[in-house]
Amino acid sequence: MKRVMLTGASGFIGRHTLPSLKARGFEIHAVSSRDQIGNVPDVTWHRADLFDASAYRSLMALVKPTHLLHFAWYTEHGRYWESPANVAWVETSLGLLRAFTEHGGRRAVFAGTCAEYDWSSGICDEDCTPLRPASVYGTCKHALSELLAAHSAATGLNSAWGRIFYLFGPGEKPGRLVPHVITNLLHNKPARCSSGEQRRDFLYVEDAADAFAALLDSKLSGALNIARGEPVRIGELVSAIANQLGKPDLIRLEPTLTDGSPQTLAANIRRLKTELGWFPRIGLDEGMLRTINWWKSHEQA
Repeated sequence: MKRVMLTGASGFIGRHTLPSLKARGFEIHAVSSRDQIGNVPDVTWHRADLFDASAYRSLMALVKPTHLLHFAWYTEHGRYWESPANVAWVETSLGLLRAFTEHGGRRAVFAGTCAEYDWSSGICDEDCTPLRPASVYGTCKHALSELLAAHSAATGLNSAWGRIFYLFGPGEKPGRLVPHVITNLLHNKPARCSSGEQRRDFLYVEDAADAFAALLDSKLSGALNIARGEPVRIGELVSAIANQLGKPDLIRLEPTLTDGSPQTLAANIRRLKTELGWFPRIGLDEGMLRTINWWKSHEQA
């Protein structure tokens, strides 16, 4: 029996991972500090504060998972980049990892970030691009990836690290780019964005969740980029939203002040395709339509 403990199960990615894990035959134990999300059958929910070591140790002893998929982290929009909460999450994640190993865990996959890379490279490759994070968030994620690798080497644990690029889809926090544009247009308000020339690697969240489920269900080790591998101009993405809603006149593309962010930030997904055998299934247009429809129903509710 493959028994997975999924942390951050009610979060943006975690909630979308449940159907993919179920389809792969996992017995799912979903952990969240909030109420359960969705109606996926045969999921056992556990409400727990992962900063309480006794809580996650008791949970590990009870569940004895064979697999650990760890998404839980501090993600408050606009604050997580430099928050000291990142350091606390490194400490908590290590404790969780030790408890998992002590109770017979065999395979762990943790969520990383493209912020671990030196962004001046433009196209980020797991094997070639330097790892030079420029934020507390990226530094802490990178440190945890190194500690996971060291722990795995010392204990024989099989593990992997998924570096997430730019995601969008249902359940994303309102302040971020795609929800900002959609909700403003739904309320017939102007959506103010940057000039739109920067190119980013966007992936629909359900695809990202499925990629993590596939990675967990494999024996691949080390870091893999979780992305589409096809950078798109932000202006094109915003225009696609406006065109689907029939409100292109409400888009306001404004000059961007230099903030140190690169012109292009995208992933080489060679490992994802050739070694894991995984490919994105949902195109940007289809993903955006699904996201728009979710926000329409959410706003009505």
